[in-house]
Amino acid sequence: MNVAVSAERERVSWKQIALGAAAGCGLMFLIIPILIIIPLSFSSALYLRFPPPGFSLQWYDRFFGHPEWMASLWLSLRVAVMSMIVTVVLGVAAAMALVRGRFPGKTAVYALILSPVIVPTIITAIAIYFFFARFHLIGNPLAMALGNSVVALPLVVIIVSATLQGLDPRLEQAALSLGASPGTAFLKVTLPLIGPGVVSGALFAFLTSFDELLIPLFLSGPTTMPLTVRIWTDIIMQIDPTIAAVSSFLIAVALLILGLACVLRRARA
Repeated sequence: MNVAVSAERERVSWKQIALGAAAGCGLMFLIIPILIIIPLSFSSALYLRFPPPGFSLQWYDRFFGHPEWMASLWLSLRVAVMSMIVTVVLGVAAAMALVRGRFPGKTAVYALILSPVIVPTIITAIAIYFFFARFHLIGNPLAMALGNSVVALPLVVIIVSATLQGLDPRLEQAALSLGASPGTAFLKVTLPLIGPGVVSGALFAFLTSFDELLIPLFLSGPTTMPLTVRIWTDIIMQIDPTIAAVSSFLIAVALLILGLACVLRRARA
């Protein structure tokens, strides 16, 4: 009996080791490009060379000191903020309807909202392009923001819905029974309680829009080129360590937003 138990424990131990090794390999596969890109952004060489022959901030100076790069950065920030606002408003309303509402076809509506996650982004981008091309909005920052909102909306709905499902509905019912209108109960009871989830969803919506390439690639114009599209264009035309500096900047923004989301998740818990 003891031999069998020992053999079973040894088998489980080997499974855990194999699982840990597979997870470690997956993480290394994702992290190694980052570990290469960041040192390249501080290279003193005039071309991409690894390992860098020396340390220099010339490529960050070229990024932050170049008017075209800065114009693309500010455009990406504007588009991401507009997309975040639109996505949060629609996402919170959709999450409230899906979690608290009772209506026929709710499952179909939920599947429709999540469809941008399932459908390849290139198909969504083509459809959005043809839609906005009819209204001559190609190159318009608002059109780019609305297009990015399509792919960011499912994330906000998922995060806010999960937060709402963990909220006791009796708190809202108590506010309604004390004479509060549905709008007042939402603003003074529900929204403060789900606030961390809403802010987390807003951060992920901002990051999704800020890092999106395909939709802005279809909707951008010659004078309105977001940061990701300019990176794509420069990679096609020429490759220099400025791309590494811009990529490192994007990595830093992503890590900052993910860190804020982690802090908010702990605060919500």
